[in-house]
Amino acid sequence: MSGAALAVVVVVVFFLALYLLQRYGDLRKQQRMVLLGTLLSWFLCFLIVFILPLDVSTTIYKQCLLDNANHPTPVTRGRRSNQTDDSFSVYPTVSEPKACEEPWSYIPDGVLPVFWRVVYWTSQFLTWLLLPFMQSYARSGAFSRVGKIKTALIENAIYYGTYLLIFISLLIYVAAHPKLQLSWRELQTIGITAANTWGLFLLVLLLGYGLVEIPRSYWLSSSHGYLLAKTYFKAAKVATEKASAEENLADVMEDVAGVHESVRYNHHLRKCVDTILTKCPAEYREEMERNAESSGGEQNVPPTKRSLINLHKKVISAVQRHSQTQVQWSILLDEAFHLEDVAKSQSSAVRQFVHSFPSAHHHSWIQRFICSPTAEWYWECVFRQSFYRLLAVLLCLLSAAVVWSECTFFSTRPVLSLFAIFVHMAEKQHNYICIEMVCFISILFLCVCVYSTVFRIRVFNYYYLVPHHQTDAYSLQFSGMLFCRLTPPLCLNFLGLIHMDSAISHQDRIQTSYTSIMGSMHVLSFISDGFYIYYPMLVLLLCFATFYSLGSRCLNLLGFHQYITDDDLTSDLVDEGKELIRRERRKRQKAEDGENRRWAWRERYEVQGAAGRTRAGYTELKDNQNSPEIKKSVFTFPRGDEETEEQQRSLLQDNSGDEDSPNRRSRGGRYLSLSPSRTGIFDDV
Repeated sequence: MSGAALAVVVVVVFFLALYLLQRYGDLRKQQRMVLLGTLLSWFLCFLIVFILPLDVSTTIYKQCLLDNANHPTPVTRGRRSNQTDDSFSVYPTVSEPKACEEPWSYIPDGVLPVFWRVVYWTSQFLTWLLLPFMQSYARSGAFSRVGKIKTALIENAIYYGTYLLIFISLLIYVAAHPKLQLSWRELQTIGITAANTWGLFLLVLLLGYGLVEIPRSYWLSSSHGYLLAKTYFKAAKVATEKASAEENLADVMEDVAGVHESVRYNHHLRKCVDTILTKCPAEYREEMERNAESSGGEQNVPPTKRSLINLHKKVISAVQRHSQTQVQWSILLDEAFHLEDVAKSQSSAVRQFVHSFPSAHHHSWIQRFICSPTAEWYWECVFRQSFYRLLAVLLCLLSAAVVWSECTFFSTRPVLSLFAIFVHMAEKQHNYICIEMVCFISILFLCVCVYSTVFRIRVFNYYYLVPHHQTDAYSLQFSGMLFCRLTPPLCLNFLGLIHMDSAISHQDRIQTSYTSIMGSMHVLSFISDGFYIYYPMLVLLLCFATFYSLGSRCLNLLGFHQYITDDDLTSDLVDEGKELIRRERRKRQKAEDGENRRWAWRERYEVQGAAGRTRAGYTELKDNQNSPEIKKSVFTFPRGDEETEEQQRSLLQDNSGDEDSPNRRSRGGRYLSLSPSRTGIFDDV
C-alpha cells in the first residue's frame, strides 16, 4: 500500500473538516481568511488523530525487525523425505519466531517525520500567532484594513506578552540548571512542553466532562418524555434570548438611525455611515430612509470616528445574535413538534408515523423511499430506545476503560492500562489491523469526548458554535485555536496509555515518529515525571463531579439556568416552554390551513378555467332555414372526476332557478360562471 493509505486518509479528513465548516459557518458570507484559517486548523487537528494509528503500527513493525535482528534464533526445519517412511519425518523441536509481516498501511521511512513536523508546527503557528490576530481583526469595527490590523495588534499585545513571560521563565529555569546545556533543540522542547502542559490542563477538564456526559446523554435521549421536557425548557430559554436579541437590535438600530440623520451626504464620515448601513437588516434600512426624508433636515451633533467604530462593532454583533436566535427558535420549534408527533404516534393504533406539518418536511425521493411512514414509526416508537440504550452501555464501558487506564498507565510492571494490554496482545500476534483498529477506536473516543465538549460549551455570547451556518467568525477561530492546543497533548496522552511514550513508560523501545518530533520531556523533569503522570488522575474526580451535576448546579445558583430534573425553577421553565410551543403550534396550524385553502381554491380555479377554454361545443346550420337553429351542443370532459364533470356541465346548461342571477356562486364563495350573460353566449357563432 505504501503511501496510498496516507493519501486516502488526508482526502477523507479534508472533506470531513469541510463538511463541519459548512455546517457551522457560512461559506458565502464570511471572510475568506476566516474560513481558510478555521478549515486549516480543523483539518490539521483531525489529520493528527487519523494518522497516529498508522504511525503506531509502522513503529511496531520496525520494533519487530529490530528484535529479530538483535536476537536471531537458529531454526532447523525438518522436511518429509520421499525415501523414508512418513512416520519418520522430523519436525523442528525449536519453535520458529513468527516472521515480521509488513503492515498493509506501512509508510516508508522519512515520510512521517517530515509530515509530523509540517503538521505540528503549522498548527502551533495558527493557534498561538495567526488565529488570535485574526480573531481581533474579525471583531474590529474599524472601516479600513489598516485600522483593523492596528486594533488587532493592540488587543493581542497583552496576550503575546503573557506567553513571552512564561517562556522566559522556563528559559531561566533551564539556564540555571547545572546539568542542562541550552541548544536550539532544547529550546524547541521547552516551547513544546509549555504548550502541551497548557493543553493537558484544559484537556483533562474537558475529558472528565465528556466521559460521563456523552454516555448519559444517549441513555437519557432514549426517553421521549425526557427529550420533550428538555425541549420545552430550551424553548423557554431561547424565547427569552430571542426577545433580548430583538430588543438589543432595535436599540442599536435607533442609534444607527440617529447617526444616519446627523451625518449628511457631504460629510467626510458619510462613507463610514454607509458601511454601517450595509450591515443593517433591509427593513430597518428602508425605515431609516423614510424617516430621513421626512425629518425636515434637523441637524444633530455629528459623531466622532471612534464612536462610529464602536457602533459598527455593535451592529455586527447585534445582527449576528439576532440571526442566531431566529434560526435556533425555528429549529427548536421543529424539534418540539416532531417529539410531540412521536408521543402521539406511540399511543396510536395505526403503525404509521404522522407529521403534524407535512409541508415542512421536504425529503428527496430516496429519503421518501427509505423513510416510509411505517419505517419511521418502527424506528421512533420501537427500535430507537433500544438502540440508544445499547449505544450508551457501550460508551459507558469505553469511559470506564479510559478512566481506569488514565489512573494506571504509569504502571509498566505489571501492565494495568487496558489499552496497553490490547495493543501488546495484538503485537505478539503481529496483527497490525487489530492494532490500528484498537488505536483508532480509542483515540476517536477520546477526541469525541473532548471535541464534543468544545462544540457544546458556551461562554456567554462570546463563544458559541451554532449549527445551520450561524456561527460567527470569532467563535469559529476560537474553536480552531482550542483544537490546535488540545490535539497534541491528547495524542501524547494516548501514546502514554498504550506505553508507546518512553518519557512515561521508561521502556527501551523505538519511538513513534510523532514522539520524536515532540522531543525529550526530560529537559523539564518536574513536568515529565510529575505533572504528565499524576495530573491525568484528576479525571476521576471530574467524572464524579459531572455524574452528580455539580457544575450545572453551581451555574444554576449563579443565575445561568440549567436543566436539572429535581429543581422547581426547571419545572416552571418547562411549563412556560410548553405553553410557548402550544401557541406556536396553533399559529403554524392556522397558517397551514390558510395555505391549504388557498392552494385548493387556486387548483379548483385552474381546473375550471381549463375546462372553459377547452369547450368543444358547436352549432349546426340547417340549409332549409333562413335563421340558424341552435341545436344541442356536444361537450367532452375528462373521465376522472364525475363531480367535476357535473359541475362543468351545469355551467353550460340553462337553469330556470338562476335566471335572475347570471353569475351563480358556489359554497366556497367562488363564481361557477365568469361570463356576463347566459342569453348571448353563442351570439358570436
